[in-house]
Amino acid sequence: MKVQFLQLQTHGDERGSLIALEEGKNIPFSVKRVYYMFDTGKGVRRGFHAHKTLKQVVVAVRGSCRFMLDDGQEKIEIRLDHPCQGLLIESFIWREMYDFSEDCVLMVLADQLYEESDYVRDYASFLTAVAQ
Repeated sequence: MKVQFLQLQTHGDERGSLIALEEGKNIPFSVKRVYYMFDTGKGVRRGFHAHKTLKQVVVAVRGSCRFMLDDGQEKIEIRLDHPCQGLLIESFIWREMYDFSEDCVLMVLADQLYEESDYVRDYASFLTAVAQ
């Protein structure tokens, strides 16, 4: 499985830092939805799903967390821990997020609006779908 990190250019000076997220420049799709997770409890795991068509870029705006990504043939564990690095997650990748730092703010940019029918929430169904 190819994991793609997006390097997000930091601009700043003595006043602080800024990262701009721009469609077609550092975000490879049109952004239809943005959401973020925070105050995730110690020991909590999130995700446990894949998307049929939706693509996402995930950024640890603050703190860190770990991802387990699974394409049905290979599982990869990675750590997101810097706001200038985005993780591109393509469709039909099972994802689980865990080991959130206390201060973690995880922002997600999606190429589609929320649509429950795009989710695959059962791992056995996911494996069947990717095998076809």
